Amino acid sequence: MRRLIIIYLLLIVFFVIFVYQYQTDDANNREYQQDPLKGEIEETYVMITYQSGMDYWKRQLKGFEDAAESLNVSVEYRGTTHYDTEEMIALVEQIIAKKPAGIAIAPIDKTAINTVINKAVEADIPVVLFDTNAPESNANAFVGTDHYNAGIEAAHQLAKYIDHNGEVAVMKNKNTDQDRERLEGFKVTIEQNYPNIQLVQIENGDGDQTISKEAMIRIIEEFPGLEGVFATETSSGVGVAQAIINTDRIGDTKIISYNIDKQTVDYIDEGVITGTLSQSFWGTGYWSMQLLFHLEHDLLLDNSGVVNIPRYIDTGINVITKENVNNYYMY
Repeated sequence: MRRLIIIYLLLIVFFVIFVYQYQTDDANNREYQQDPLKGEIEETYVMITYQSGMDYWKRQLKGFEDAAESLNVSVEYRGTTHYDTEEMIALVEQIIAKKPAGIAIAPIDKTAINTVINKAVEADIPVVLFDTNAPESNANAFVGTDHYNAGIEAAHQLAKYIDHNGEVAVMKNKNTDQDRERLEGFKVTIEQNYPNIQLVQIENGDGDQTISKEAMIRIIEEFPGLEGVFATETSSGVGVAQAIINTDRIGDTKIISYNIDKQTVDYIDEGVITGTLSQSFWGTGYWSMQLLFHLEHDLLLDNSGVVNIPRYIDTGINVITKENVNNYYMY
């Protein structure tokens, strides 16, 4: 009899433990399921860019993927092979047909794919633009750098390093929207704030190191006392740096470049390029993913049921000089 009582007690204890464990697991599962910042792995968010083979997109994609991992959702990366409007339109059409949970797009320019962007929004697919804005489209938001303000900052940086005096030039890229905005911000700031600085030449380096180098050598021949140069993108900056080396003007002609790669970082460390302005690439991808998820899950609705989100989210720029360049050797 005593043994039977012990067996009954043990069975009761085991039953209590089982019930407790079951309730605890069930509560944990409910808590996980109710977490608004956890999606389903079947949810797929797509990043679309032009010229997908460029290293330029790798850091944006890494930020996009990191955000997706934290949200427990999946991502897909697609891009055109060329800088081609029709190819991008066809690609976005294909993605829309798959009905993804959201799309992050880097448009080719401000207007070229507005119609297909609007088509995605009309299909109830959240759309966030990054890197390049299309302000007249119906996209939910833009995440990226204010390129006009970047041009303003470039003017202030260059003016500081040439003591607010002397002749300067600009080595620009192709006629992209971003490049035009950076150039305009630079020009207006020099004209309005620095009367002793003369912008003597604006040259098109075509986003090519060799072309930029040769064009810069010609500028130096025409203006041998050139104090500074603003290169509006990475390859142009590297080409300008090579021209400065070849003409023995290291330290005499200051260079402010835009964005970074390994060569730019090396030239800053060596004192050839004075500084560069870098976009927050990882942050652009990260916040694009976060916004898409929040839009898809209706997490940005105010009390009246209206989506409460800024149309333009500026991720800012970083100023990289010899003082902090070692922090950027990961690139």
